[in-house]
Amino acid sequence: MIGTPPMNAPNHNTAAKRLREWWASPPRSGLQRLIIPWEYRHLRGFGVMRIAGGIVAAGIGAFILSYGAYGWAAFFLVVGAANLAVGYWEITIARSAAARAWARARRHRRD
Repeated sequence: MIGTPPMNAPNHNTAAKRLREWWASPPRSGLQRLIIPWEYRHLRGFGVMRIAGGIVAAGIGAFILSYGAYGWAAFFLVVGAANLAVGYWEITIARSAAARAWARARRHRRD
């Protein structure tokens, strides 16, 4: 038949497959896969922002602690500590990636 629309056969380009490919776009290993891809591409900036946010949250927690609201103070202190820890982790990853890239470039020039 002329003009018959094509059959809607299933293709292998499903939404789940595209999501997995997007999530794995910058190759990384281990716990680094927990980091969102667009955040992983700018690790140093996000690490610095997390550390700044952690300092602010810890300062707010200390301020609230001085007024005796222990529950809210604990909340802000935990959020601040978590942001400081994750920010330090991200900066460490960025620093080690930069060192590996520098060593790879130096080795490439030497060969």
